[in-house]
Amino acid sequence: MRVAFLGLGIMGQLMASNLVKAGHEVTVWNRTPGKLVEGAGIAPTPAAAAQGAEVVWMCVSDTDAVQDVLFGKDGAEGSLTEGVVIADSSTISPSSTVKFAERVKAKGVSWVDAPMTGSKIGARDGTLVFIVGGDEAPIEKLKPLFAAMGKKIFRMGETGKGQATKLAMNLQIALIFEGFAEALTLATKLGVDPQQLLSLIEATMVRSGVVDYKGPFVMNRDFTPNFPLRLMHKDIKLTLEAAKEARVKLPALETVEEIYELATEDGHKDLDYAATLTLLEKWAGIQVKVTAA
Repeated sequence: MRVAFLGLGIMGQLMASNLVKAGHEVTVWNRTPGKLVEGAGIAPTPAAAAQGAEVVWMCVSDTDAVQDVLFGKDGAEGSLTEGVVIADSSTISPSSTVKFAERVKAKGVSWVDAPMTGSKIGARDGTLVFIVGGDEAPIEKLKPLFAAMGKKIFRMGETGKGQATKLAMNLQIALIFEGFAEALTLATKLGVDPQQLLSLIEATMVRSGVVDYKGPFVMNRDFTPNFPLRLMHKDIKLTLEAAKEARVKLPALETVEEIYELATEDGHKDLDYAATLTLLEKWAGIQVKVTAA
């Protein structure tokens, strides 16, 4: 399949590479020049990348970036023709997604919102889980591409519902990790070995996929960005905006957003979101680390 892949960040570059490995004809574009995908063509603009493509796949930073890549100067919109499918794996506003989809629908172009979960490792290994919104026919067309990049897709409803669900998922991730980080901080301050606490968590109902994934990184003091704090912070703010539109109160997430704001001010925005732990450590005057045997 002829695919224009727009956005070669932490996730996008690995996803595009898996499409090439699966035998698809891929042309890539990235806002910052210099990023390559072996076996893919390179385009100077989104419009050039989308020329002749059957699918335009996006994985960019935020709602404004999606709008610019599609509808801005040299945006892909000018190259879209009837029958093209746009797939958006960015995490953006659900209401904006619906508006963007309506705009391209006038050209006979379908829109599938396809944010994903699985982090950098899932993107590398082709084991992402896609959270999808859109009509059945374009989703069916995309299935070979989903299969090249992921292990499962969940269709959550019409266009926009994939994004809405992704925000609900990231809400849970942010709150679960915050609980874990606070527990580690308190336990350490009270003299409990955090590795022992982690072993207990793994053996009880407190266990979660978030802790299973992040626990080893935290214990090794490895805050290399699998999911940068700045992007999780962006998603938290998107979630709060969507909640406001829907007249839903999210008091716990409002509190966690303040922690992300302070962590950003502390200079941690480009670290993994697990680095919010370091703010709690600073306040407590301790550092979570494994006690030497």
